[in-house]
Amino acid sequence: MTTSNDYEQQLRHAGVRITRQRRIILDILSDSEDHPDALEIFRRAVEIDNSISLSTVYRTMKLLEEQGAIHRHAFNGGPSRFEHAGAEHHDHIIDMESGDVVEFHSEKIERLQEEIARELGYEIVHHRLELYCRKIK
Repeated sequence: MTTSNDYEQQLRHAGVRITRQRRIILDILSDSEDHPDALEIFRRAVEIDNSISLSTVYRTMKLLEEQGAIHRHAFNGGPSRFEHAGAEHHDHIIDMESGDVVEFHSEKIERLQEEIARELGYEIVHHRLELYCRKIK
């Protein structure tokens, strides 16, 4: 799990000044177990300090992405959502009704993807699997 100190060190390494507002954003991001978008991070931040602007959130997220500290996802064309970059490889199920994102890992799927790529004469360099689903009722 990435801590706010980890994020802070990455930003400091890039020469970014760590303000009180930015530290709050880093704390929120490191405590997030979901995949929040910038607006959700902003909502959580304003509850702590109402002087934080949405543009500060966007700038901070862009800096973290540039440093490779977070991954940006745009599930189903929705707003960009963010997750920690240090996590083990996993795939996502996106609940089409609630918007919830469920992380999962399947060795069976990983082996099948490798097999298919190899049969077609390729090696996988990077991949991302997103399954858009509805709950079975």
